[in-house]
Amino acid sequence: MPIAAGAYTRPGLPGEGRILFQLPASVVYTDTVLRRELHLLALYRILEASLLCLLVFSPVGALIGAPHDRALGAAVALASLPASLALWWWARRPGADLGEMALIGVVADILIATFISHALPAAGPGVALLLVTNIGGAALFLRLRVALVVAALAALGLAAEFVWSMLEGSRTRPLAETLMFGVSFFAVATLTNLLGERMRRSQALAERRGEEAASLAGLNELIIRRMRTGVMIVDGHGTVQLANEAAGLIFANHDGALEGRALTELSPGLARRLRAWRRDARNDESPLACGPERIEVQPRFARLLPGSESALVFLDDASLVSRRAESLTLSAMGRFSASLAHEIRNPLAAISYATQLLEESEDLSEPDRRLLQIIHQQCLRTNGIVESVLGLARRERAMGEPVDLVACVRRFVDEYQATLQPENGSVRASGRERPLEAVFDPRHLHQILTVLVNNAIHHGRLPGEPARVTLVADERDGRPAVEVIDRGPGIPDAVAHQVGRPFFTTSEHGTGLGLYIARELARANGADLDYVPVPGGGACFRLAMPGRNPLLSA
Repeated sequence: MPIAAGAYTRPGLPGEGRILFQLPASVVYTDTVLRRELHLLALYRILEASLLCLLVFSPVGALIGAPHDRALGAAVALASLPASLALWWWARRPGADLGEMALIGVVADILIATFISHALPAAGPGVALLLVTNIGGAALFLRLRVALVVAALAALGLAAEFVWSMLEGSRTRPLAETLMFGVSFFAVATLTNLLGERMRRSQALAERRGEEAASLAGLNELIIRRMRTGVMIVDGHGTVQLANEAAGLIFANHDGALEGRALTELSPGLARRLRAWRRDARNDESPLACGPERIEVQPRFARLLPGSESALVFLDDASLVSRRAESLTLSAMGRFSASLAHEIRNPLAAISYATQLLEESEDLSEPDRRLLQIIHQQCLRTNGIVESVLGLARRERAMGEPVDLVACVRRFVDEYQATLQPENGSVRASGRERPLEAVFDPRHLHQILTVLVNNAIHHGRLPGEPARVTLVADERDGRPAVEVIDRGPGIPDAVAHQVGRPFFTTSEHGTGLGLYIARELARANGADLDYVPVPGGGACFRLAMPGRNPLLSA
């Protein structure tokens, strides 16, 4: 659990507390690091207590010198070992106040050093040197002001022992030595405290930089994984080291587990292009089909690091590029078709007006009048197509109204059959006889049926046979629908999902816009135009539309 920089207090009454030490502002470091440092200081204290017992209770002490007060030395030695063990056990307890433990431990060290220096005068300089380490270690946990107070207590302890020895007439050390140790205590406390503060600041800065780096690394990884462009890192042996989600989708691996797999296993063609790029440093950006779904991608390669064999592989979905190009083309085609439709109006109006004038002539035979009637009907139908194209370009809403699909289909079949040459095929109506009501724009319905029947006449025939097209008006899944069915070869499964896309056609003379415009007109009326395979052979396009508005039927 992180420890925030601030004041460390001794628990007391509610709302009260005594500040023992305070770290500099903005300094944050982990509890584990602090406790490890305090634990090392406690182990060092146990070592000191063990050496003290060795001096007092073993023949080694005789090598240093005779004790001044053997009983005091034994008592202090016996007390120091359990005290150091207790402080070590306290330092291991979770949740203990680190500053309080450091302060209590160094005060105990000062008392033990003072008494043992008096009991063992010959060991006094060594004890004072050991005390320097204790004061320096404790100063790492204390504020500078508290650390200086501790150094002053240690200096006063040595001074008190000096006066005590002088009163007893057993002084063996000069006053200058005591003064130098006192100065050393202050110097060590100050230096270690400042050093500890600098170390804590450096550690806090390193942790902040580490967190920022980890955050940026996580953000970069998230961005890379959520990119719509597939990204992979491939090492010199052709093994995928890292791959984002888009690359996993391209290779039909929805869990993104491409790491560790060989690139030749995923896509031999991509592996060959990578080897060619490493050989001559040239990117071949022509589309390449990858994965079980044969998604077309444009691969690009880049070296991960200078002199490294690892390479970055970017896989741009070519279908996205195609859709963007289609969108731009459709936008341009929409403006062009709107302009063209506007220009068609004038000659179309002239043809219609001339037809009406010819119909008023009394010299025309009945077959000629029938032909003029067909011309006039086709002018009206062409004008309706022009209006639909203009409305589609302007994104106008369809003018839906209640229609009887059965009557509309039969009327359309009669009009279309009148203009169809018998050798090209036949069109007939089928399905229910009773009315079937729906809500649809009649002009749009006529245009959609014209597109579907024209496609069926031209593409829905077997070799050497005329086309046979059937229009069925009936309910499908609770919705009124019109189906245009032919008995031709049908549409291959490989391209069935592309039917209706703009500019997609299997004919050399087609534009690929007929079905697209028909589907857009259907959507404008809230209907669905779908391709339905026919089990017995042939093709079926189903126009499923919403039912009649209950408000209109009321």
